[in-house]
Amino acid sequence: MRTIGLIGGLSWESTMIYYQVINQRVRERLGGSHSANSLIWSVDYTTVEDLIFADRWDEVSTLLAGAGRKLEDLGADLLLICSNTFNRVNDDVERTVSVPVLHIADALGAEVRARGMRKVGLLGTRFTMEQPFYRERLAAHGFDVVVPRREQRELVHHVIFDELVRGVLRTSSRDAYAQIIGDFADDGAEGVILGCTEIELLISEKDSVIPVLPSARLHAEAAAGLALAD
Repeated sequence: MRTIGLIGGLSWESTMIYYQVINQRVRERLGGSHSANSLIWSVDYTTVEDLIFADRWDEVSTLLAGAGRKLEDLGADLLLICSNTFNRVNDDVERTVSVPVLHIADALGAEVRARGMRKVGLLGTRFTMEQPFYRERLAAHGFDVVVPRREQRELVHHVIFDELVRGVLRTSSRDAYAQIIGDFADDGAEGVILGCTEIELLISEKDSVIPVLPSARLHAEAAAGLALAD
């Protein structure tokens, strides 16, 4: 079994999903009391949050690449950046280390393709919904990606940073997200990508009129599969 290195704390609320899902999948595959060989390097979220809002992505890259090198030095055989937004620097981290860094959009793209979906909605931070690094990576898998209207994007973004990364789950926010997902369905979307790892703390299948694609869970499952590939 390969050792999985998690660059976490982005935020720690969703890093817990990764740890749980990876260990669940390993136990399902190997049985008994098996669990994953894994390492977590958890960063101080306020530090990186301040950097992205100041558009200081070079410093984010340096910080997360440093975390990746530390995990590799400790024995990690593959790495994950436990976030959608921070996968903007995935390629920078991969150039710094000598082990694979599994991009979250590739894990999602493979799942969308496997389900035969041709058009999906995307919820996430403003960075993820509006910048090309994520949408183009998804679209390369051969399907259309749509995002909410501008005022809806602002709502989704602020709920993430003002509530979800702080562990705050509000019914009013769940209802607002569900309405946006309903709009996706009306526009022909066959599924919705929960493209912020914290969103799956708030939204599940029962809240959606179309299938949900939870990014943290799918990223973690892909990592467990790769770790067990031998």
